[in-house]
Amino acid sequence: MRVIGLTGGIASGKSTAARLLAELGAPVIDADLLARDAVLPGTGALAAIVAAFGNRLLQKDGTLDRGALGKLVFGEPQARRTLEGIIHPEVRSLAQRRLQELEESGARIVFYMAPLLMEAGADSLCSEIWVIDLDEATQLQRVTARDGLSSQEARQRMAAQMPLAEKAARGDLVIDNRGSIEELSARLRGLWESQRENI
Repeated sequence: MRVIGLTGGIASGKSTAARLLAELGAPVIDADLLARDAVLPGTGALAAIVAAFGNRLLQKDGTLDRGALGKLVFGEPQARRTLEGIIHPEVRSLAQRRLQELEESGARIVFYMAPLLMEAGADSLCSEIWVIDLDEATQLQRVTARDGLSSQEARQRMAAQMPLAEKAARGDLVIDNRGSIEELSARLRGLWESQRENI
């Protein structure tokens, strides 16, 4: 089974690309969804986060306050490293389990969408890497518009990830997403059809 890693920077269009591929019939594993599952109430990861950062990150219903956690870790590199040390192994374990299930079901190509694919070392799970790319000015504009952040906050979040140019240099295929969603959809449709023909 071929595992195609799908990654990029914040607001580059990774999740949109994953959704478009899923709509075309491609099996897609979303690391963001796995990360949510990893910290559900009762999980070891949530207990470890509370032990590291305190009960202030829990909401009244016992779930993780992701907004408060984001504000904490994006401003503190050490806190972010601590969090990643808790989350990344859990997400990797969940991804490996899901990949095994898909392989057993007969899937021949699977996409693994992960924002921190390379940073977390999860690129080792993949046969190849596709990087959703765009220029920094467009990325900044999309981050501020999407997340309601100031330019400074957006730059801080962009800086917390591996530079997009470095990801692009390490990718096997770079997909330019400076244009419209229709352009991205057309490009992905062509790529997906060509991949299916080569199975």
